[in-house]
Amino acid sequence: MDKVRDVSRRAALSAPAAMLLAAGASACKAEDQQATGAKSNTLVAYFTRSGNTRVIAEQLQRDLSADLFQIVPEEAYPADYEQNVEQARLERDRGFEPPLKGRVTNIAAYGTVFLGFPIWGETAPPPIRSFLRTHDLAGKTVRPFITHGGYGLGDSLSVLKAHAPSARILAPFVMEADQERRTMTQVRQWLAVSLPASRKTG
Repeated sequence: MDKVRDVSRRAALSAPAAMLLAAGASACKAEDQQATGAKSNTLVAYFTRSGNTRVIAEQLQRDLSADLFQIVPEEAYPADYEQNVEQARLERDRGFEPPLKGRVTNIAAYGTVFLGFPIWGETAPPPIRSFLRTHDLAGKTVRPFITHGGYGLGDSLSVLKAHAPSARILAPFVMEADQERRTMTQVRQWLAVSLPASRKTG
């Protein structure tokens, strides 16, 4: 596991999703409910990179009066998109499940878990596998909400079923959100036709 982290976490995320929307909901986070217990029977847990999945998660939290929990790895992924893509590929290929900063200590209090994430490398991101590995969702209803960059769900649903075999996993809400990848592609196409070769090479 240490060898994977020694790859210096130089890249991850094969799921483009961006709309850097500021969704400022005053969400009550499940990790803050440890002393008083859950405020709701429904938990919205999500992992996000660019913010798209957070927007959906916070809307669900508001509309359902649910508890909200953000899945955060102990070591942050690189901010650079292409480095994220490569790091995600390395972690996916090694089956790496990164340690998380926190966990839902009262997971037993929830009957329904909305689980949100982007598609990375045609699968669920490593932190989602970590979340499922460290939280017992047996007997719970899991409702995935997934964003992707145009390549579909990959094997993400198989990952959920394998990591939460005793949960009742319902059909997901799926939304394409590929603005980041599209922006990079369009900028490169523009540069390819608008700059002389000498300028492109510096």
